[in-house]
Amino acid sequence: MAAKDEFGKAGEERAAQHLRSSGYTVLARNWRCAQGEIDIVAAHGDHLAVVEVKTRRTVAFGHPFEAIDARKRRRLWQLAQAWAAQNPEAARGRSMRLEAIGIIGADPSSGALEHLVDLA
Repeated sequence: MAAKDEFGKAGEERAAQHLRSSGYTVLARNWRCAQGEIDIVAAHGDHLAVVEVKTRRTVAFGHPFEAIDARKRRRLWQLAQAWAAQNPEAARGRSMRLEAIGIIGADPSSGALEHLVDLA
C-alpha cells in the first residue's frame, strides 16, 4: 500500500474513533458500489450520517473541506441512497445527512480534527 493510501486510512481510522466517541455507531466503512465509495456510514440517534473523510498534511493546497464541492455532494447523496436501498433495516426511520471530517497534520492520529455535522 502506498504511503498516501496509508495516510488516508489512518485519517479514516481516526475519524471512526472520533465518531464512536461522539455517540455514533459506525455501520459501514469504505462501502463501494458502481457509483463510488462512502468512507463511513454511521447512525446517530434518528439520523444516518454519510461521512466523507479528508486528511491533509497541510493546508498548502486548501482546507480539506474545500475538496467537497457541489458535484461531490451530489454524488455523496446518490451513494447515500444506494446504501440505504441495500440496507433498508438500518436506514428505516432515520433521516439522512452528509457529514465531513477534516484532519490536518503530519500524523493523522494527532492532527487537528474538524467535524461538520450537516453538509446539506
